[in-house]
Amino acid sequence: MLLSEIWIYPVKSLGGIRLTESLAEEKGLQYDRRWMVVDENGTFLTQRVNANMALLDVSLQKDGLHLSHRFEAANSVHIPFEPVTGEILLVKVWNDVVMARTVCDQADAWLSQQLNKKVRIVEMTETTGRKMNPEDTEQERSVSFADDFPYLLISEASLSDLNSKLDEPVEMKRFRPNFVVSGTGPFAEDSWKQIRIGNINFEVTKPCERCVLVTIDPQTGSKGREPLKTLAGYRKHKNKILFGQNLIAIKHGIVREGDEITLLE
Repeated sequence: MLLSEIWIYPVKSLGGIRLTESLAEEKGLQYDRRWMVVDENGTFLTQRVNANMALLDVSLQKDGLHLSHRFEAANSVHIPFEPVTGEILLVKVWNDVVMARTVCDQADAWLSQQLNKKVRIVEMTETTGRKMNPEDTEQERSVSFADDFPYLLISEASLSDLNSKLDEPVEMKRFRPNFVVSGTGPFAEDSWKQIRIGNINFEVTKPCERCVLVTIDPQTGSKGREPLKTLAGYRKHKNKILFGQNLIAIKHGIVREGDEITLLE
């Protein structure tokens, strides 16, 4: 079993970035979901309510993030790692209310124009204390602006199994994993409890519950019924549609594309 793909999503619900290696930290991979778009009330936005977010791509630069529109490359903005404004706000992500820092007015104005709504982009600082749900972890652990868990893993075989049941196949991008695994059977990850990726140990904690976000085509932003409808037909458990596994990093360090994956438990 090998780690075939590594993905981060620096701005929650915007485009992802494929990497060849990344630093695994307690909150998630470095830069993963450390920024978030919020409305005037400080409440987070996702593609669930604004599918235009799917059309905003993100790339890493030396001094910050570069955001651009998928179909208008010149329509872009720079988000510096060193904030220009740096105002501290209370923001809400699901049931959590935490402190975050604004970045720059120019990025706020650009995002507001793209999303047809007055918004701001905020950054999770090193002192932002967002704790995982204690029901999901025996120890107190921190998480980024991700929905619930620091990491998400899906096997290539699980996607192939799903695509064999669909009229039109979907890409792995639709499910926004951090780790993609090759060399397994379909849904082998469902039975894992602990794994090692390279030299880094992870606890496999809980299946990922899927929602309408996976019905949004990440290339076009258009909505449909699939693949959620098909998944509901054979991956539903206690009224929850499951696809992929959530992870917690037990050790921290570098993971690399091509790393061997060892099943520990």
